[in-house]
Amino acid sequence: MDHPKDLDAKQKDVDHDHEVVSDGESVRIAELVQEEQEHQIKYRTCSWQKTAALLFSEYICLAILSFPWSFSVLGMALGVVITILMAAIVLYTSLILWRFCLKHPEVRDVCDIGRILFGGSDLAYNLTAIFFFFNNTFIQALHVLVGAKLLNTLSNGARCTIIFSVVSAVICFFFTLPRTLEQMSFIGIFSAVTMGLAVLLAIIFSGIQGNPFGFSEALGAPLVTAGPPPGTTFVTGMSAFLNITYTLVGQITLPSFIAEMKNPKEFPKALWAVTIAEVVVFTICGAVMYHYIGFQYMTAPAFGSLTTTYKKVAFSFAIPTIVFLGSLYSSVTSRFIFFRIFENSHHRHSNTFVAWATWTAIVGFTWILAFVIAEVIPFFSDMLSLMSSIFDSWFGFIFWGMAYLTLYPGETKWHGAGRSLETVFNWSLIVLGLYMLVAGTYVSIQSIIDSYHANAVGSAFSCASNAL
Repeated sequence: MDHPKDLDAKQKDVDHDHEVVSDGESVRIAELVQEEQEHQIKYRTCSWQKTAALLFSEYICLAILSFPWSFSVLGMALGVVITILMAAIVLYTSLILWRFCLKHPEVRDVCDIGRILFGGSDLAYNLTAIFFFFNNTFIQALHVLVGAKLLNTLSNGARCTIIFSVVSAVICFFFTLPRTLEQMSFIGIFSAVTMGLAVLLAIIFSGIQGNPFGFSEALGAPLVTAGPPPGTTFVTGMSAFLNITYTLVGQITLPSFIAEMKNPKEFPKALWAVTIAEVVVFTICGAVMYHYIGFQYMTAPAFGSLTTTYKKVAFSFAIPTIVFLGSLYSSVTSRFIFFRIFENSHHRHSNTFVAWATWTAIVGFTWILAFVIAEVIPFFSDMLSLMSSIFDSWFGFIFWGMAYLTLYPGETKWHGAGRSLETVFNWSLIVLGLYMLVAGTYVSIQSIIDSYHANAVGSAFSCASNAL
């Protein structure tokens, strides 16, 4: 058995090793930035402020307007508690992710992390890449459909939904063409501001409109409960919980953001800023709109619970976010493919015809595929929930519990009471991720079955209006 003094010496050695690694990280990051100085296109150029703009554009999104629905299912008190709790967990896991990226500055995206976590396995890398690609493409498809929904709502369904979907995909395609995230960050600021205005208007309109859209004397005045209202089932309750969770989970893009920062050590500044903002905005939006609309008249997104004029005015401010956020996910996916094609080629960082033609073709491919997925799946909303259960359980929880265990190998993870408690917490994150994988998959499949039984499923490539 080791003598206590020997254990102290080992702990000092561990701490010293971490200090050496930290110095090595700084040197390696500086080398990676310096390597790009002679390149025509430089990727590691984002300040923490520009990274914050990208984060704000990702999190301050249309999904905020689904929080009132989640609150109406879970109840006011439970909805607030879950929102704050999940935001705190996502903040913690994002900081673990950041520390992991600092330790491995060569990481370009979450696929590289998948390879490292599973011992350099090519199989793990390829499976992570598949998850990564389809997760992002389904989010793009969502924005194709939401863009069509917006145009249908504003025009009273004056055109075939397929045409509006094509228009949405084409517009998003052009906004995806910039090859660096720094170039996109400026649009991200505008996107976050206008989405914030959309949320603010929706909250105000819900309070001044009198009765919510669809009001009837039979259903009565809006009702609000602290807990789940009577009749709430496991499927609907779990769906509301997953809706909050999947909106807050966004770590899949963070390695790509960190990889394009001039100084990745400043990433926590951007992360804390967006986390504080999202907790405030998400909670206020969910609570206030639920208070005025009640569970009888609630829709998702909550724009649908506003009367016609208010609905159109508030929804129109979401246009930049619908376009930009889909473009951001397409850009991250396209960059992954582009870097793999030109792994060791000068085209990767040059303004050559081959580089731009390839980039444009990749971006176009992602949007064509997103359009097809959006139109060919008549139960897209439930399918998106299913995909989120499969992907976000890994990218939101399991990966980062594993990353923590990798950062503290062997006995180092049990040094001291604090470190031991943190280790147990990270094991619980892995268990939580596995639960969400199983429960979320079950709930999503059951929801698809229920939709078919209720004849609530449309047809593929339908012209029918999907307006709010």
